[in-house]
Amino acid sequence: MAATAERLTWLGHATVLLEVGGARLLTDPLLRDRVGHLRRQAAMPRHDTTTHIDAVLVSHLHLDHLDAGSMRRLPREVPVIAPTGAGALLRRLGFGRTTEVSAGETVQVAGVTVAAVPAVHDGRRHPLAPLAEAVGYVVTGEHRVYFAGDTDLFEGMRAIGALGLDVALLPVAGWGPTLGPGHMDARAAAEAAARLRPRIAIPIHWGTVSPVGMANAGDRPAREFADRAAELAPGVRVVQLAPGESCDI
Repeated sequence: MAATAERLTWLGHATVLLEVGGARLLTDPLLRDRVGHLRRQAAMPRHDTTTHIDAVLVSHLHLDHLDAGSMRRLPREVPVIAPTGAGALLRRLGFGRTTEVSAGETVQVAGVTVAAVPAVHDGRRHPLAPLAEAVGYVVTGEHRVYFAGDTDLFEGMRAIGALGLDVALLPVAGWGPTLGPGHMDARAAAEAAARLRPRIAIPIHWGTVSPVGMANAGDRPAREFADRAAELAPGVRVVQLAPGESCDI
């Protein structure tokens, strides 16, 4: 029997449709034109993202990664995998099939394995909110895909890379003029690619949303990542996608 075609579609920011091992998984859904003070700069792709989803993967509780309005566009019966501390909020939003995970735990969903891995990031909803973890995910079907969520560079990325990654989805920027702790800029993301050693690296978390009245940096962060990765991780193929574009694995 022929292997199932596997592909990734970047929908903007940290939202990626993973079609892996016959499963359709959606990461950190951001499906609206405006979230709080952030306005979407890139058009929302006309792509079937809200039907036939086998699970949603949430990396942490920040508003640009767990947007209540975007979640309400999804069927309430869809399973959600989210870090420890996120369950109460998701259940209030109507998602009763929520599984909380900590780094090192795995979940089987729709025939693929979803493993939570560490992330260096403050995962709370806001600074005064109760503690909640931030995680990344490694999804294994025919191929193995790492979704970093939001994270700073950390030494444990070498252990994640040792799993044997086909694709790494790496944040390379933010949504404002500066980056706080717990994030990677283009150069740090290139160093992450060197530690992870995936076959393909795809830059995400750039050029999609910015504060009202403020222009974003366009695709400069993605281009800078490609340049730095060529120096630091020459064996990694960088694929830059525009929102709505796909990459076969």
